[in-house]
Amino acid sequence: MGPHPAVAAIRLAVRRVLHDLLIDHSRITEAAMTAATAATVEAREPSRNERTPSPLVLVACSGGADSMALASALAFEAPKLGIRAGGITVDHGLQPGSDLRADEVVLRLRELGLEPAESIAVTVGREGGPEAAARDARYAALDAAAERHGAAAVLLGHTRDDQAETVLLGLARGSGIRSLSGMAAVSGADGRYRRPFLHIDRQTARKACMVQSLPVWDDPHNADPAYTRSRLRHEGLPALEKALGKGVVEALARTAQLSRDDADALDSWASQAEASVRDATGLLECAKLYALPPAVRRRILRRAAIEAGAPAGSLFARHIEEVDRLITGWRGQGAINLPGKVVAQRQGGRLVIRQG
Repeated sequence: MGPHPAVAAIRLAVRRVLHDLLIDHSRITEAAMTAATAATVEAREPSRNERTPSPLVLVACSGGADSMALASALAFEAPKLGIRAGGITVDHGLQPGSDLRADEVVLRLRELGLEPAESIAVTVGREGGPEAAARDARYAALDAAAERHGAAAVLLGHTRDDQAETVLLGLARGSGIRSLSGMAAVSGADGRYRRPFLHIDRQTARKACMVQSLPVWDDPHNADPAYTRSRLRHEGLPALEKALGKGVVEALARTAQLSRDDADALDSWASQAEASVRDATGLLECAKLYALPPAVRRRILRRAAIEAGAPAGSLFARHIEEVDRLITGWRGQGAINLPGKVVAQRQGGRLVIRQG
């Protein structure tokens, strides 16, 4: 008799991601060996001690149902593929006893057979609001842990429900098709972050924990109406399903994938077109920008603003629309102030974006 369907589903999702990682690892290893061979006078077969060790994959685990299900699936699948597996939990220090809970999560990870398993305490700032600040601190800690341990990837337990919430939040911000793309299955530097559960609903992950008798911790912040995502989860999405019927979550997740495909294509177009709208000194030519489709032009403007020093997370659609009017609605208006003390202004038919 096989495993429970919920357990089988999460294991299959993780297995697929691990297979992809092995393929990537093999390509990197082959490239490194080829380069090393070319650099030596006498090529030789590396000894057993010189062979590249098996890749290490870490799971980011809060102790909640989604990440515990992910940790259990990683612990089960990784050894069968010759992959080392470990776990990281981040203590945000935002609740009393958070350090003790983090220690409990580390203990559970070790009981699953994950090694290394460790807790990282972070200080959460205030920039961008509490949710964004906690996320920034968490990813900084995960990046540092991955670098320290030489991990090939960090698995994240975001589910299809999380994806649907992310799409709705992007829609509310009115930030364009990229915001509707939700979370990517692969993201971060060199594809460090992998999200195996984007096609699995939250209930399946919780069921997998229950049938495996895995203890889970429900973060009270997830039910706190003070947080936007919490209100969306407990009020917004249920209201949508009541008005539109079941299937809203699946439809939003599907929208994310379709939007991502479109956004990737437009990004590629903008990247190719950018060189053609710059003059010999590298300045953007307004007439050539005007001839481009708005979606392509605005991507070029956004990229130029970021390259000039505007923080990507603080650069919103309204900022780019104001800069775009220097191209499409020029009436002699003055400079546009952007986040990061970046200034955009039109000078002699050229668009100059620089630090003010």
